[in-house]
Amino acid sequence: MPDPLLVHLIAVGGSGMAPLACLLQEEGHRVRGSDNPLYPPMSDLLEAAGIRPQVGYRAQHLEPAPDLVVVGNAVPRDNVEAVEAERRRLPLYSMPQALARFFLAGRRPLVVAGTHGKTTTTSMAAWVYTDAGADPGFLIGGVAKNLGVSFRRGGGERFVVEGDEYNCAYFDRGPKFLHYRPETLILTSVEHDHADLYATPAALEDAYRRLVALVPPEGRVIACGDSPDVRRVAGHARAPVTFYGLGAGNDLAPLAGVEAVAESAVPGASGSRFRLHDAAAGEVEVVLPLAGDHNVVNALAVWAAARGDGMTAPAVASALGHFAGAARRQDELGTVDGVTVVDDFAHHPTAVAATLAGLRRRYAGRRLTVCFEPRSLTAGRRFFQDAYAAAFAAADRLLLAPVHYADRYPADELLDLPALAAAVTLAGAEAAGVDAQVCGDVDEVLARAVATARPGDVLVTMSSGSFAGLPRRLLDALAERPAAATVT
Repeated sequence: MPDPLLVHLIAVGGSGMAPLACLLQEEGHRVRGSDNPLYPPMSDLLEAAGIRPQVGYRAQHLEPAPDLVVVGNAVPRDNVEAVEAERRRLPLYSMPQALARFFLAGRRPLVVAGTHGKTTTTSMAAWVYTDAGADPGFLIGGVAKNLGVSFRRGGGERFVVEGDEYNCAYFDRGPKFLHYRPETLILTSVEHDHADLYATPAALEDAYRRLVALVPPEGRVIACGDSPDVRRVAGHARAPVTFYGLGAGNDLAPLAGVEAVAESAVPGASGSRFRLHDAAAGEVEVVLPLAGDHNVVNALAVWAAARGDGMTAPAVASALGHFAGAARRQDELGTVDGVTVVDDFAHHPTAVAATLAGLRRRYAGRRLTVCFEPRSLTAGRRFFQDAYAAAFAAADRLLLAPVHYADRYPADELLDLPALAAAVTLAGAEAAGVDAQVCGDVDEVLARAVATARPGDVLVTMSSGSFAGLPRRLLDALAERPAAATVT
């Protein structure tokens, strides 16, 4: 490789920046960075790689002058280190620009994009390719449980990357995925999200059209044909398109629906069994250790990609049969006194509905209490009000935490939590009824969830962020409460 570079990362602890820093370190570059105080898991990740970030932001952190500076997308233009780097005319890269330069050049990028399902599908693809011996590189916006990490350099042709539609940096405002040069693209869904960047659904759809058009004619687009919006976007492809999904009009679909199974390849896990027709292998049965039709759809996408790359049907089916999922996706953390705690990343109404449907299958007959934090800059906006009401109607109880960035919204755009609670209660009235409550802070969510939990309950946390550590705090509080404190 060329001479190693000195690379400085501003906001090195970000979910994409920290893995990038570790990859650069593995590649032989000298890596340093700065950030506010960091906590696990990113602090542990950097520590294991021997990277010890400087705390806070100071112009002096650029001494000695680095060969290039990578700037995280949360870094504002007036950050003192960014200002100093520009004053010195140091080369500035966004995270996706750096990933493309150092790790995607000369590889065959398999990019997974879409409003929903990106992390699980990317994790699934990275695992299947790894288990089949293809030695892929990968960068995932979460941790694949089978692999135990969110990144790997790999030595094979493929580099599997989660294609985020969010912006890159203050000087690079386009979506990250446009830097990733997809040779093969999996497009899972196209729904309006990130309203702070995409004012209209058409604006976001245009970004996906540009992504699809990047795939070369000799590449492949693998698109979820159950969505008319995805089909419309896929019409702009120069490459051949394979449609997958549950509907009969797709190129790849289950032959006779999906069967829920209580025990699967992972002991104690509920999952799904389905059959598909493979052009070369004939009829194949797949047992997936994950519940929910949305996970079956993700598996179909990965099947199409892996088989297209020449992996055998038995190898792909075996790998899918041992896929343990991604962290924070219906992630069962533990059970205390018969109360199970599950953590999930869902925050868009469609993802909330799909997650609750999967949990209903996985924990049939059990009471679901959902603790929800509207954290993203879209989740806290009022235009999702009705969609959230419909999605949360599938819960038994709903505890709403305050909108995380409430001070960033005009009053007329802010999600109306009392109105949402009332609408959810009304929407669920025809069933058993939904007890929806608004809480003043995360501590109140914790107290109410624990005080009313009874054996057999499932407590589900949903947030696109840390939720102030609520998932683990729930387990701790359940373990500490006196038995007499439980109420119905």
